[in-house]
Amino acid sequence: MPAHHTAAYWKAKLDMLSHPEGGCYKEIYRSPMLLPQRVLTPEHNGDRNAMTSIYFMLEQGEKSALHRIASDELWHHYDGDTLEVYEITAGGVLTTHLLGKDNGAAPFVLIQAGSWFGSRVAAGGTFTLCGCTVAPGFDFADFEMADAATLSGIYPQHEALISEMC
Repeated sequence: MPAHHTAAYWKAKLDMLSHPEGGCYKEIYRSPMLLPQRVLTPEHNGDRNAMTSIYFMLEQGEKSALHRIASDELWHHYDGDTLEVYEITAGGVLTTHLLGKDNGAAPFVLIQAGSWFGSRVAAGGTFTLCGCTVAPGFDFADFEMADAATLSGIYPQHEALISEMC
């Protein structure tokens, strides 16, 4: 299914900003409900909003570099082409999720809290516009970018992908 709009259209319409992991984003919701740190995991570094949500977009040739957060992240496909979302669990299991509407892709993907993950537009695609919902809510205090050498030392079986996605 071809994209309904272009990446440039969405960037302008949604007033998107550059994201530190790659691509661009726009926060669209931050729950006013605060969860105190005492009810969260030790990986959450303080109180958190109950939920947050962003628009996120990647264009061909861009990547969302491997990173991890302390919360579950739900990905939703809105427009554009299939997105490859790579997830490496704490146990070292690599899953390539296909987020999209074509060729066996799913319109929804769940990334488990604590997994390393990154993404890029599938070969032949031009861009992907998706949404990312995080619960408990996202905070950069819980965000960790992967170091290729360190991560490859832990998961040597995934060294090639780690090198590409860091």
